[in-house]
Amino acid sequence: MIKNISVIGAGTMGHGIAHVFARAGYKVSLYDAFEACLAAAPQKMRDELQFMADEEYISQADVEKALNNISLFNDLEEAVKDADYVIEAIPEKMELKKELFAKLDKMCPKHTVFASNTSSLKLSEMIADLPEERQALCMISHWYNPAYLLPIAELSKFGNMDEEVFQQVYDLYVNSGKKPVCVLKDITGMIANRLLHAQAREAFHLVEIGAGNPEDIDNALKYGPCFRNATTGMLEVADMGGLDIWLVAHDNIFPALDNSEKGCQAIRDLVEDGNLGLKSGKGFFEYSEEEKTRMQNAFYKRLITQLKASENY
Repeated sequence: MIKNISVIGAGTMGHGIAHVFARAGYKVSLYDAFEACLAAAPQKMRDELQFMADEEYISQADVEKALNNISLFNDLEEAVKDADYVIEAIPEKMELKKELFAKLDKMCPKHTVFASNTSSLKLSEMIADLPEERQALCMISHWYNPAYLLPIAELSKFGNMDEEVFQQVYDLYVNSGKKPVCVLKDITGMIANRLLHAQAREAFHLVEIGAGNPEDIDNALKYGPCFRNATTGMLEVADMGGLDIWLVAHDNIFPALDNSEKGCQAIRDLVEDGNLGLKSGKGFFEYSEEEKTRMQNAFYKRLITQLKASENY
């Protein structure tokens, strides 16, 4: 049974992952090698939990309970010595992850499950140097950002792990309020990111060819396909509409869709000019300093509204 959880990396994803598990009652050890990152984590976690309380998604008591279940560590061995489940959220570099897993193998109990939050690196390569018995306890557990507001967790089910162990991890995520998705093949991008980037490729291409301005292209998604897909999956929508109709549409539209094998030039040009989006003040849209905070807050409010609604279906 999983009781003690260690999260490696307290940055963008790690601190959110930590307080999701902690809010569900698990004891969480949060580690980061960078002192500044670790020192900033408690306030970030409190702010995010308080936002959820202010939006009446959790209680004030839940905020304190979650924070009390989290311990901070700058010593890796101390952070993982009693762990039943370790999830890493360090930078997306294969060598860093392989090096970390090799250290964890020597520091953790024999039964500890190792998980990576990666969405783009192959598990088979990541764990290739580990003993066979540890490889059978390794998986990908991919979260979406922000971790505490997006319900999905993609769990690899590649055949290397006993069903009983996998079920323990699956139950951990369900008990923590997540909506687990089982990924059956070790494919680049898992499932959710492949779906996301297939859609993104066409959206960026439409900007590039001048088919619409960025606002209208976003509105086409928000009030069309994405509006429907917020509550109904793509395959379910296809069944409802009639697969014969979808087949005809595919035959007519697929030849015209973008099939580029690299990022589109429109984004490449923006990046090369230093226009990175919200963080630089300009991307497809322009953002003043005042708008940055307002838009970020509005984004989180929309997400928590969807999170509340999602519990009804």
